Amino acid sequence: MTKIRVVDREGVEHEIEGEIGWSIMEAIREAGLPIEAACGGCCACATCHVYVEPEWLVRLEEPDEDENMMLDEAFEVQDNSRLSCQIRLTEELEGIRVTLAPEF
Repeated sequence: MTKIRVVDREGVEHEIEGEIGWSIMEAIREAGLPIEAACGGCCACATCHVYVEPEWLVRLEEPDEDENMMLDEAFEVQDNSRLSCQIRLTEELEGIRVTLAPEF
């Protein structure tokens, strides 16, 4: 298990856990936090959009072309925007902090 810190849309931080190999989106959904994730993690929408804290962003692989195309469809995209379905949990991401992006 890996700990993840998730800031919800009201600014409340939640410490949740996810299995190694899960996506951050799966962990957020499993914890019952409000993330739509309409496509179920297929990188076919942007409803799992999160902001990754800058100190963690540099530890992630760059988004691929599909993720970048979906982020182009998202609202309020920032330099630290990512789709949480595309970030797989590893031991190295223990304690990662993300903020849920505004809903559509």
